[in-house]
Amino acid sequence: MPHYDAIVLGAGGIGSAALYELARRGARSIGIDRFHPPHDRGSSHGQSRVIRQAYFEHPDYVPLLFEAYRMWRELEQTCGRSLFHEIGLIQLGPVDGVVVPGVLRSAGEHGLTVESMSAADVERRWPGLHAGDGLVGVYEPRAGYLLVEECVRAHLEAAQAKGAELLLDTEVLGWSANGHEVRVQTTRGDFQASRLIVTAGAWATKVLSDLSMKLSVRRKSLFWFDSPSTKYDLASGCPIYLYELSEGVFYGFPKLDARGIKAGEHTGGIVVSDPLSVDREIVASEQMAIEQFLKSHLPEVSSRVTDHTVCLYTMSPDEHFIVDRHLAHANVAFAAGLSGHGFKFGPVLGRVLVDLALDGGTSLPIDILSLARFT
Repeated sequence: MPHYDAIVLGAGGIGSAALYELARRGARSIGIDRFHPPHDRGSSHGQSRVIRQAYFEHPDYVPLLFEAYRMWRELEQTCGRSLFHEIGLIQLGPVDGVVVPGVLRSAGEHGLTVESMSAADVERRWPGLHAGDGLVGVYEPRAGYLLVEECVRAHLEAAQAKGAELLLDTEVLGWSANGHEVRVQTTRGDFQASRLIVTAGAWATKVLSDLSMKLSVRRKSLFWFDSPSTKYDLASGCPIYLYELSEGVFYGFPKLDARGIKAGEHTGGIVVSDPLSVDREIVASEQMAIEQFLKSHLPEVSSRVTDHTVCLYTMSPDEHFIVDRHLAHANVAFAAGLSGHGFKFGPVLGRVLVDLALDGGTSLPIDILSLARFT
C-alpha cells in the first residue's frame, strides 16, 4: 500500500494550493480528486474570481489577504504566466448597509487605499454604471480578478513539478485515522499517510461527517451577456462592480472575452442536497433577477445570454470559513464552508492547512476561522 507524508482530498482551488505547499516543503504527497481539475463540477470555475483587500466581511481577513496577494504574485513567477489582474473594484450600497461600512472599516483598520464616492461621482467616472437612488460607492484600486481555472492549473502543475502526485477521476470511499497515520479508501485502492488535508468543497459534509458541521450547499448561476457598448470593455477602464441592493447583492466583471460581461448574484441560491445531481440548466427566475439588475444599473448591456454555468457555494452558519484541525485527529486538517468568498485566499489557506497538518499550528492569524466558535 502506498505511503505518503500527506494526502490531500480534493484538488480544487484550496486543495491544489495545499498540494503545492506540501511539495514545496519537500513532503511526499498525493492529491486525490473525484473529477479532473480544473473542472466545472464544484466551486472553482467560471473564468474569473474577485480578489480584494478592503474586506467588508470582517477586518480580520485582511492580514491573510496581504499574504495571499504576495503568494499569488509568487505563483505567477513560478508558472510564468499572468493569473491576477488588478483592475479596481467599485462597491455600491446604502451608507448604513453592510458592504460600504464594512469596506471602510477594514480600510481604516489596515491603512488600505480606498476612495469614497457619491452616486454622481460613480456615474461620471464610469458612464456605463448607474448607481441608483440612495447608494454611495467606495472604490478599491488594488482589487481585481483571478483567472480561476488557470490558478488551479498553475498550482497543480507547480506541485507536480516538485514531485507531488495526482490521482484524478477517483472517488474517495472513506478514511480513518489514529495518532500516527491515516488511511484513505478509494475506488482505486487504499492509501496511507502520516497526515491528511481535507479540501472537499461541496462534499465536506460527507467527508467530515463525524464533525457534524452545519454546512449547506447552494447552487449559484453565473451568466454572460452580450455587451456591444465599449463602456464595459476592459480597455475602457470598466472595473469590477458589486451592488448591495434591497433585492440582493449582485456583482459582475467587465468584458474579458467575446462572451461579454459576466454577472451573478452573491446572495440567495437554491439549496441542493446532492452536489452530484445539481440541475445545471438555466432557472428562469435567476436569469430574470440578473437581467433586472443589469437593466437598472448597467443599462447598455444586452439581454442576450451568451453563456451560463453553475457553481456551488458551501455555506457555514455564519458565512465565515472553517479552517482547523480535526477535533479527534490532530494529524488531520481541513478547510470547509468557504461560503462563496474563499477562492481568493487559495495560496494562503493552502499554507495554513499545511502548517496545521505538519506543524500542529500556524503563525498566520486564523482565530476567526476556528471550528471552536460553533462547539
